[in-house]
Amino acid sequence: MEQPQDWTEPGAHPVADGVFRIPLPLPTDGLRAVNVYAIRMPDGGLVMVDGGWALDESRRQFEWALKEIDARLPDITRFLVTHAHRDHYTQAASIRAEYGTKVSLGIGERDSLVAMARPGATHGGPQLARLRRAGARPVMTALLASGFDRPVDMTDWDSPDDWIDGPGPVTDGRRLMALPTPGHTQGHLVFTDVDAGLLFAGDHVLPHITPSIGFEYVTSASPLAAYLDSLATIRELPDLRLLPAHGPVTDSAHRRVDELVAHHAERLDASVAAVTGGASTGYEAAHVLRWTRRGRWLGELDTLNQLLATLETMAHLDLLVAQGRLASSLVDGVSVYSPV
Repeated sequence: MEQPQDWTEPGAHPVADGVFRIPLPLPTDGLRAVNVYAIRMPDGGLVMVDGGWALDESRRQFEWALKEIDARLPDITRFLVTHAHRDHYTQAASIRAEYGTKVSLGIGERDSLVAMARPGATHGGPQLARLRRAGARPVMTALLASGFDRPVDMTDWDSPDDWIDGPGPVTDGRRLMALPTPGHTQGHLVFTDVDAGLLFAGDHVLPHITPSIGFEYVTSASPLAAYLDSLATIRELPDLRLLPAHGPVTDSAHRRVDELVAHHAERLDASVAAVTGGASTGYEAAHVLRWTRRGRWLGELDTLNQLLATLETMAHLDLLVAQGRLASSLVDGVSVYSPV
């Protein structure tokens, strides 16, 4: 079905029989919107893939879009949430508080939600620790000055009603399957409707940008290795239509997976070259690499994107160490990388 010229245009856009893409606004960064997907079930109810960010404008646009398909919030029987990032999870949790709607989440997200609920937890704590290991003191200083390390407010962050543990069916009547795809976060899930040829990809496969790797409260030892393995898992499926969380619907998930695999292969090679050329920390290597499709230097990015770029560089460097292509040691809490 035809997509609007601007994928962020509000409304309920049909993408398959009984499936509607609903873009909801985001308040700050360049992502602009998050797609949530309404799936009409045989009993007339709606199952949602993702819920959006709990914001007043997002709620208004959500209700308005549902009216276009003769539905209301109480018609939603379940939220299948791809991962526990604010723009996917919090509005599902706030709607549950009003209507009792069931919310489901991948079990790999549990450690992060538990850690966030601990007394004294701050939003920026884990990321600042990772920046410290990257030797990125200037980024840490800028983030602290902006109030990045604020206390965690657990409003809209309660645990889900059920944890999805492993691959398998998640609905009756329409054959939706959950598939764990760790990497972007440990508990990231995609959902497939193979009969309709659809992949609800969350942030795992995005059409225009590369997802951040391991940007979560509790991360795995090698989120990039997990991400590349998860891409291989998607490549083994039939080539499904890509229904992403950010960006327009596209016809081939396989084509985009191949592009993402090639991108990370290039970044791994570039990261080796950066260390061979004299960069010894994640922050120094991030300064050597180029960022975004415009090829910007690290210093040209805003502070949040400098954080993401530095952490992504660390993910590549750590994988290279695991692969035996680089060596590393810990010096005063900073990972120092060297050629082998």
